Amino acid sequence: MKILMLTKYGPKGASSRLRTMQYVPWLEQSGIHCDVFPLISDEALTAKYSKQSYSNNEMFQTYWNRIRLLQAAKDQYDLIWIEKEALPWTPAWFEKLLLSGVPYVLDYDDALFHNYDMHRLPIVRKVFGKRLDTLMASAKLVICGNQYLADRAHQAVAKWVEIIPTVIDIDRYFTNDEKVNQIPIIVWIGSPSTAQYVNDIARPLSDLAKEIPYKLRIIGAKLNIPGVDTECLDWAENTEVPLVAECDIGIMPLPDTPWTNGKCGYKLIQYMACGLPVVGSDVGANKNIVEPDANGFLVKNDAGWLNALKTLLQDPNMRQRYGARGRQDAENLFCIQKTAPRLSELLRKAATS
Repeated sequence: MKILMLTKYGPKGASSRLRTMQYVPWLEQSGIHCDVFPLISDEALTAKYSKQSYSNNEMFQTYWNRIRLLQAAKDQYDLIWIEKEALPWTPAWFEKLLLSGVPYVLDYDDALFHNYDMHRLPIVRKVFGKRLDTLMASAKLVICGNQYLADRAHQAVAKWVEIIPTVIDIDRYFTNDEKVNQIPIIVWIGSPSTAQYVNDIARPLSDLAKEIPYKLRIIGAKLNIPGVDTECLDWAENTEVPLVAECDIGIMPLPDTPWTNGKCGYKLIQYMACGLPVVGSDVGANKNIVEPDANGFLVKNDAGWLNALKTLLQDPNMRQRYGARGRQDAENLFCIQKTAPRLSELLRKAATS
C-alpha cells in the first residue's frame, strides 16, 4: 500500500511532526509506504516566526507544486492523507476536484475551521465559512485530536470520524529521578504564537513568587513576567526532553475560546511522560488528560492557578506521586506505541473500503 502524505509544514512544524511525520517509520514497518510532501518549508516557517514574509512568487510555486502532486496522485497512490487541508484559502470545489479519483483522509489537531467561519470579514465567512465542512463531508475518514474537533466533523456529516490524540514516543522520554532543585522549576513548552497564554496567568505567577521561591522555565519562546525569575530557552528536538525532565511542575494555561477548545493538550502529555505533575486550564482536551487528585490539577481562574501551584510547590511527596501517575498514563494512553497500530489499521481500511 502506498500513501501520499500532504503535511502543512516540514519537521520544524510541531503539528506536522507529531500528527503525521512521526508515524512514518511505524507505517513503513507495517507495509504502508509513505511519500511526505510539506506545503510550507522549514525555511518559510522560520521566516514566519521571525515576522518575515515570503514572496508571492514563492507562494505561487508552493501551490503550483501541490496542484501538480494532486494531479499525478491518481495513478500513483492508494490513499491521500492530508493534514488539515491541501490548498488553504482556495474554493472547496477546486480542492475536491483535485482530490477526485483517490480516497483521502483528513487529520485535524486544532480548530482550523474557525480561521474561516469566525473570520472578522463577513465576505470571508460567507465564501469560506463551510470550506472545511465540505472537504470533511467528502473524505473517506476524518481523524481528530479531540472531541471538540470530532463534533465539528460530525456536524459536517463526515462519513467516518475517529479520535486519535496527539501523542509522544514514550521511548524518547524519561524521568529525572536524580534531580534535586533547591528552587523548584515550573516549566512551559511551546511556540512564540502560543506564549501569550502564559502571559494570561501573569498575575497568579507574580503573586506566587511573592510567597514561594521558584523559577519559571519557558522553552520555545521569550517572555518576561514582572517579579518572576524566568529563564527562556530555545526549543530543539534533541534537548526538549532533558529540559522538561529537569523541572518539577508542568503548566498549560488556556483561555476558554472556540479556538483553544480545539487544542489537543500535547504539552501536558510531554510533562507527564517526564514524570511531572501538571496544572492545566479546565478547557477542551485538558479535561481528558488531567485527572484531578491523580496526576494534576484543572483550574478555572487566577485563584485556582495560585492555589494549585502553591500546593504542589509546598508538597514534594504530592509532586512525586502525581508525576508517577502521569508517567503511567503517558505509557498506557498517550504514546505512539499504542496509537500507531490503530492508525495503520484505519488507513488500510480507508484505502480499501
